[in-house]
Amino acid sequence: MEIAFEPQEAAFVREVRTFLGPWRGLDQFLISNDYARLRAFYRALGERNWLALSWPVETGGLGHPAIYEFILWDEMAGARIARPPLSSGIVAKTIIRSGTPAQRARWLEPIRTGQLMFSLGYSEPEAGSDLAGLRTTARRDGNDYVVNGTKIWSSGAHDSDYLWLLCRTDAQSRRADGLSLLIVDLKSCGLRIRLMAKMSGNVFTELTFDDVRVPAEQRIGAENGAWPIMQMSLADERHVQFPPKRVRADFEAVWSWIAGLGLDKDPVVRHRLAALAVDVLECQALALKVLSAGQGTPAILAAAENKRASTDAIQRIARAAMEFGCPEAVLYSSITDLLWRQTTEESIGGGTSEIMTGIIARLGLGLKA
Repeated sequence: MEIAFEPQEAAFVREVRTFLGPWRGLDQFLISNDYARLRAFYRALGERNWLALSWPVETGGLGHPAIYEFILWDEMAGARIARPPLSSGIVAKTIIRSGTPAQRARWLEPIRTGQLMFSLGYSEPEAGSDLAGLRTTARRDGNDYVVNGTKIWSSGAHDSDYLWLLCRTDAQSRRADGLSLLIVDLKSCGLRIRLMAKMSGNVFTELTFDDVRVPAEQRIGAENGAWPIMQMSLADERHVQFPPKRVRADFEAVWSWIAGLGLDKDPVVRHRLAALAVDVLECQALALKVLSAGQGTPAILAAAENKRASTDAIQRIARAAMEFGCPEAVLYSSITDLLWRQTTEESIGGGTSEIMTGIIARLGLGLKA
């Protein structure tokens, strides 16, 4: 099934594919380790203003409907080139919605041109996906905040410029009520970054804050007012990080591998592949649902549905290759082994599958804990 685009949208699909052609060897979607070329790719997107496709015109964007952004990220995922940068999505869109005029003037232009990269400082050793329970503190001291604590499982912090930090600014408040968002320079005195290997071949980082000073002007939104802002920014992440062509690319890779072994004629295998093909189409439909959801609760719910379905699908696809019983499936150099190792992580990043199920239950089904 192919999406029936409007003529202008179809023309943009062709333009994107032409642009991506020379970059197809980058191959930084599943394993991201060539940071110099990756940043060059983002700057090339910035030169076309494609990092700001759906930003309002008054913020330097092109003001296009969200479908254009969807097309770009989807084609990048299908070609395995790279993931969308967090800076132009989560960070910039939150600054546009909740930042001051001075903050928009300072941060949006270098993000739009691909000059600044951000990493997310959300999860903690004792909190994980329970962001409302985080413990990293930011105490106001004059014109600064003084940050202490630890963040973990942050992707790309060792090769980013700034950290999008969720921290506790009111130690006496109840859970989500006392949280704030700060932009932290990753070269700040007192901030230590430790690399941690993942079984996929990627790395993530642990960040330790020891009296790190952050200018108060780098707080986004009101003090203790980050939680409502976070709900929308998480919806941004869950949508752009799981485009449907990524799921389709995994499926096609496994199908090609199966055909190469001559297993595609087996009726049991074909039945399993048919079921997985339905999963691929479901992910495509749910991704389009996010585009039409608008803002607020509908967007949060649709993004959670899309994220849960997509991570479930890619894990079923990877597992199918293992369960067909071929020793080649677990060879370290095989695409099936890479998919198995990489997809196990996807149900954690951006919120675990359990967190997504809870959102769907509360917002979609009206269930209460």
